[in-house]
Amino acid sequence: MSQTVDRALSILPLLAQGPADLGQVAERLGVHKSTALRLLRTLHEHGLVYRQEDQRYRLGARLFALAQEAVENLDVREIAHPHLVALNDRCGHTVHLAVYEEQEVLYIDKVESRYPVRMYSRIGKPVAITVAAVAKLLLADLPEPERRVIAEKLDYPLYTSRSTPDAAAFLQELAVVREQGWATDLGGHEESINCVGAPIRGADGRVVAAMSMSAPNVVVTAEELLTLLPLVRRTAETISREYSGTTRPKKV
Repeated sequence: MSQTVDRALSILPLLAQGPADLGQVAERLGVHKSTALRLLRTLHEHGLVYRQEDQRYRLGARLFALAQEAVENLDVREIAHPHLVALNDRCGHTVHLAVYEEQEVLYIDKVESRYPVRMYSRIGKPVAITVAAVAKLLLADLPEPERRVIAEKLDYPLYTSRSTPDAAAFLQELAVVREQGWATDLGGHEESINCVGAPIRGADGRVVAAMSMSAPNVVVTAEELLTLLPLVRRTAETISREYSGTTRPKKV
């Protein structure tokens, strides 16, 4: 039975490349045409494949509906939380998870620092969108025209001397973040707080959330925090793999 299931599932990636006829499916699976036909009929009955008028088979609408439903029911916070806790246990610094919703970047999870001196933040609270590392990561993934429209509508409060001053500077920074795949806020919101962040991606490669690690200067310097960036990025990559279902969950 397991071999039958394996063969049936092997048909789906083949048809993802485009329609194929019975002979092509049988050849790819290394089975007789009668076996391939039986498998295709079963998949067809469940709406996972569809037989066209030219007798070739393609992926069925039911498969796309199932995929969309699965994506909509994924909870990135639930998947990410154990990894955020593990990162916090290892380094001790504050760890955040954020998403972009309705023109705002919101914290949806937080693991507090174990040090007595901490940064103030709250789950559900919008971040300082023009300076926060998580905001830069989320906005950098948007198409360039959308980034430009958003950037030109934003206000640019000068929280510190390191704050992003205007739309042109913000767009330039977003382009850099998009290219390098990580972001920082080194005293841009609060002089004494530094932050490094990395994106969490879905199966299509798009950024679905962003995570960051933050710490005050009295605990670690900006340079010391930057040495932890590879660990933050590996954590984000692990969450991305688990969220997208590309590999089995891995420990940090």
